[in-house]
Amino acid sequence: MKTVSVIIANHWLYSLNLSLLLLVFLDSGWTLQSRHGGGNLMINYREEEKRILDEILGKGVYDNRIRPSGTNGTDDATLIMVNLFIRSFAKIDDVKMEYSVQITFRQKWSDDRLTYKHKLGHGDMQSRIKYLTMTDAKKVWMPDTFFRNEKEGRFHNILVPNVYIRIFPDGYVLYSIRVSLTLACPMNLKLYPLDRQKCSLRVASYGWTTDDLKYQWKTDNPVQITDDLHLPRFTLEKYVSDYCNIKTNTGEYSCLTVDLTFKREFSYYLLTIYVPCCMLVIVSWVSFWLDPNAVPARVSLGVTTLLTMSTQQASINNSLPPVAYTKAIDVWTGVCIFFVFGALLEYALVNYASRSDAQRLAKRKQKKQVELDKCAFDPEHMEESHNGGSFPMYFQKPMMRGSPGPPGAMRGSGPNFANINNIHQCEIHMKPRKRKNFLQAWLNKFPSRAKKIDVLSRVIFPAIFAFFNLSYWTFYLTQEANTDVK
Repeated sequence: MKTVSVIIANHWLYSLNLSLLLLVFLDSGWTLQSRHGGGNLMINYREEEKRILDEILGKGVYDNRIRPSGTNGTDDATLIMVNLFIRSFAKIDDVKMEYSVQITFRQKWSDDRLTYKHKLGHGDMQSRIKYLTMTDAKKVWMPDTFFRNEKEGRFHNILVPNVYIRIFPDGYVLYSIRVSLTLACPMNLKLYPLDRQKCSLRVASYGWTTDDLKYQWKTDNPVQITDDLHLPRFTLEKYVSDYCNIKTNTGEYSCLTVDLTFKREFSYYLLTIYVPCCMLVIVSWVSFWLDPNAVPARVSLGVTTLLTMSTQQASINNSLPPVAYTKAIDVWTGVCIFFVFGALLEYALVNYASRSDAQRLAKRKQKKQVELDKCAFDPEHMEESHNGGSFPMYFQKPMMRGSPGPPGAMRGSGPNFANINNIHQCEIHMKPRKRKNFLQAWLNKFPSRAKKIDVLSRVIFPAIFAFFNLSYWTFYLTQEANTDVK
């Protein structure tokens, strides 16, 4: 009986061990099946990404100091595909000739050493792990890209550094970063404020020549711009992507450029510069309608408009850089100041003419009185009376008394009638000759030269200013159209 019991116990013990081994085997098989594609719930994809990164970037496997090979693993230059997204423009500074822009800058290149497609052969890892994301750019090789016309730049680190690196299974690396740049923009201000400015954003390699590294624009949409773009006082007319390789003493370097064409908004300058200047010029003409003797009013008006115009020109020049050529706004303000100054000089001429007319009128009255006295008392027409050379009462002041005198004198029988005829001939001789010229006849309606100058100024100043406006706008609008065609 003991032998049978021992045999039964050994049998149950053997069966139990066999069952435990079977369960362990089944569990291991299920785990392996799940890990290699039998079930999706048991795979930790984050652990798989970490494993792949450790394998392709491990020490002794990857050296970030060595640039990747060229196309198809050749020793050609590494090709860098570039595209950028323009987020906003902060300012366009005419004085410093620069502009500020915020962009998302992207570069993409192939690095065969980072290929891990063969490590995704089991399960659905190829569809689940499309790329590996990193934030530390120092772990992989990076092109030595810089912005050639950059003055200042900064990265964005709020809340975290705005940068990422994506490594794709086929070995392509995508580098994206958000930066704010202040870039130099040489401007030609000859047509200001009717001008267009072309500003560039240039990307180049600092140390690698074209034998080692080449930049190339992405085929589709190399430059993208936000839909809600707003620029102060400017409009972005167009943008063109191009190449700008440069040769120096150390070799030829690959370069990309984006040419941005900005058109200045003229309505702002029309309302703040042109209309006020035109109004000041017209106000200066009001003095032509004031009385020439109103010295304080006319002088104050002329000086005030001249000082206001000078202040306006100074404020315009402060907002622009000092350049060696004449700008369109300089021509406008200069001519406006000339007209205002001319109106002030016109009153100086009117004042001089008024005083000269007064002196001339006084001399003319004095001369006429002398001639009248001379004609009235000419010895050739006088006869001495028989009572000791004294004149009768009606011969002494014939022009003032108004008495017809004796009948004999009215008939021309006495010396008084001869003197009156002589005075009448002198008055006829002194009258000015009449001319048939229309302008002269119109000016003769005004008694003084000062008044004539004011009347002529009322016509000449507006006519010349209107002709200047016609010439100015015709010339500069034509120049603006020519620059648009180019």
